[in-house]
Amino acid sequence: MEDLKIEQSLTKRFKTDIWTPFVKGINKYEMIQPHDKIAVCISGGKDSMLMALCFKHLHKYSKFEFDVEYIVMNPGYKEENLELIKSNAEKIGINIKIFNSDIFKVVDEAGGSPCYLCARMRRGYLYEYAQSLGCNKIALGHHFNDMVETILLSMFYGSEYKTMMPKLKSSNHEGMELIRPLYLVHEDNIIRWREYNNLKFLACACRLTEAIENGDAQIAAKRQEIKNLLKDLKKINPNIEKNIFSSIHMVNLSTVIGYKLDGKEISFLDNY
Repeated sequence: MEDLKIEQSLTKRFKTDIWTPFVKGINKYEMIQPHDKIAVCISGGKDSMLMALCFKHLHKYSKFEFDVEYIVMNPGYKEENLELIKSNAEKIGINIKIFNSDIFKVVDEAGGSPCYLCARMRRGYLYEYAQSLGCNKIALGHHFNDMVETILLSMFYGSEYKTMMPKLKSSNHEGMELIRPLYLVHEDNIIRWREYNNLKFLACACRLTEAIENGDAQIAAKRQEIKNLLKDLKKINPNIEKNIFSSIHMVNLSTVIGYKLDGKEISFLDNY
């Protein structure tokens, strides 16, 4: 009955902090439509496991019909990491489908930036396997803080203003979409849920980056730098993350020097 206890924690103790924003995000951004078949992609971390549990509960009580597959890609995990994923899936009461890929091997042999290449390849494998199961959408476990941090990373280190979208149409897999159902769920509440239920999930299970001291490790360091910055700013302004999030919904184009639309650069001078 452990799975029932963990599931009940969603709608009881964490109803306000997790379940309500999960449902609100799905409704606000119209992520799910009747008769969708969604591949819930599980990496083994706390975010994707929580997302899977939320889908399990939503599927039971949804007002309209849709279907779900819980999929796990094994890119070359160590056996103990794969066993931990299986154990946690059993604890929350979901039936996972595991498929293998050679991503770790290919990326290791390719050299260069392993995290960038791995992310691109991973997305492609997930789309293709989801399609083979008859799915039209994949769901990823990015949460509110991932999105806010991405905005600042793009501004500080990419010289542009962009964020993670709540949903995207695939440009390479016709008829497929990506959705991010945890878009309004804060990471600290996910951590509280994990600790309340005494669960242990994978952190980074990548064999390639464990010993990296530069390169992609610097990317991780920059994200941690942004996390620390936001933590300090919240001491001055507790609403700082909320304000950053609101800004992507209220971009005032009449005061913007330039922007891109469908790959085309547009300047305020074009219509001055």
